[in-house]
Amino acid sequence: MKSINLKIKNNSGITLSSKLELPENRETTTYAIFAHCFTCSKNLNAVTNIAKALNSMGIAVLRFDFTGLGQSGGDFSETDFSSNVQDLIDVASFLAEEYHAPKLMIGHSLGGAAAIYAGKQIVSIKAIATVGAPSSPHHVQHLFQHSIDEILEKGKALVQLGGRDFTISKQFIEDISNTNMKELMDTLRKPIIILHSPQDTTVDIKNAAEIYGYAHHPKSFISLDGADHLLTDSKYSNYVGKMIAQWVTIYLE
Repeated sequence: MKSINLKIKNNSGITLSSKLELPENRETTTYAIFAHCFTCSKNLNAVTNIAKALNSMGIAVLRFDFTGLGQSGGDFSETDFSSNVQDLIDVASFLAEEYHAPKLMIGHSLGGAAAIYAGKQIVSIKAIATVGAPSSPHHVQHLFQHSIDEILEKGKALVQLGGRDFTISKQFIEDISNTNMKELMDTLRKPIIILHSPQDTTVDIKNAAEIYGYAHHPKSFISLDGADHLLTDSKYSNYVGKMIAQWVTIYLE
């Protein structure tokens, strides 16, 4: 694949570190945006593998670091779920202006929930794919439940997630508490595919069942039997990329 490093300004003027990966030796059929998991980055192995698999089937992928994460600017402690959604909208606007408007939105874990919220708002998006996504953004709160009282009392607290320290703010807690996935999906009229592992111990598979129940047809589900939440075995991330690429073709004609 051909990789282009990009610096994209969001609506707050913060630079988002991004990579646009284009298919080589074949025509690009469409453009997709990938939203990574909570506190992850665009360089997670699963993300790069999914992008490569999509590239092999003619789909260009833009992956980027949300504000305050990876190589992007900004302060993570000042972000929330709504700002993640806005980052996706801003990245889509950049693609539309500089390349081609994206038609496919893909999200992993909390990024999957953000992909649904942003995908509903972006007119050019024709289809949405989620991988290991929670049925409510509020789900991520269990990762730092032991610090909730401190966050609410002091306004923020330092918590350890995945072996790294992050500052979680009261604003973040309030924002994820005020989102309602069911209410949003009542009015979502875009095809969606939900991929989830029954062995996912971070986001239980019942979340996939709830998202599927909220969604209107056309909707699809694929069980990633044997995979963990981060798709650390590359066979699963390669499979996810190929399945999404095959599924979306009918909606892009």
